[in-house]
Amino acid sequence: MTQTMGEGEYRYQPADGWMKLPPGWVTLDVAAVGVDRHDNVYAFNRGEHPMIVFDRDGNFLRSWGEGLFNRAHGISMGPDDTIYCTDDGDHTMRQCTLDGKVLLEIGIPNKPSPFMSGEPFNRCTHTALSPRGDIYISDGYGNARVHKYDPSGRRLLSWGSSGTRPGQFNIAHNICCDADGWVYVADRENHRVQVFDGNGKFETQWNNLHRPSGLYMTSGACPICYIAELGPHLPVNIDHPNIGPRISVMDLKGNLLATVEATPARGAGPGQFISPHGMAVDSHGDLYVGEVAHTSWPRSFPNIPRPNPVRCLQKLVRVKAA
Repeated sequence: MTQTMGEGEYRYQPADGWMKLPPGWVTLDVAAVGVDRHDNVYAFNRGEHPMIVFDRDGNFLRSWGEGLFNRAHGISMGPDDTIYCTDDGDHTMRQCTLDGKVLLEIGIPNKPSPFMSGEPFNRCTHTALSPRGDIYISDGYGNARVHKYDPSGRRLLSWGSSGTRPGQFNIAHNICCDADGWVYVADRENHRVQVFDGNGKFETQWNNLHRPSGLYMTSGACPICYIAELGPHLPVNIDHPNIGPRISVMDLKGNLLATVEATPARGAGPGQFISPHGMAVDSHGDLYVGEVAHTSWPRSFPNIPRPNPVRCLQKLVRVKAA
């Protein structure tokens, strides 16, 4: 019997075996997922074919990015049928067409800024767009910053430093904007999402999260934020219940609407997660979750050989109300 996950209006069933790849292809660590206006799904992964595109039914459409990307980390879909690809391996963000033509590049490939210098970029993690078209890039592994650019790629300002206080970051891992221009940053190792105005002024924070890794903001009159939370990763707490891995669904006041979590939460079975890292929602409300499961497997299951391949992308179908 298919397990139903979630609560209230946010209940899902896993579509086991949804993804159909060409023979011999694998996806390694799907770091980010995007959905275009036709409900085609873009899996930004660390395998031989960095961007793999599927239709809504999981059929393979095309791939691109071979030889272009070093280490996939984040993607955001633009309103103009472009896609913003953040590569923490070569310290760049590239805006591309949906078939892979590079339109804009911010950062110098393979030339990181000095560690924790505050200058862009040292292992940037994700990109968000404001309603006005401004570009926000979280610079989260080798820096503790958010950088704001105009649509042409000119830097306007930066904010943030390493730490635990408001406006400081301990791995700024993901970023998104709402329709009013507020900026939401997944401050992963501080176990919170911080909320800023468009110029970096701290407004509030959402707590009671566990290592928030991925953010996805819906559009419309009542936007919802989906938050991918990594589970415990230390030997002493890795099997503790009720702390993920999971997806939390929140409104923009920080109220928890639902928790999407299997029982048990951690694992490679349908609906279970190992390391949910990026996600997107299509026009039907279905949820696509990318995982860096290949890398995370030895930490999550140190005494179990890693499957080859290990599942790194799954689709959760929203259950319609009766």
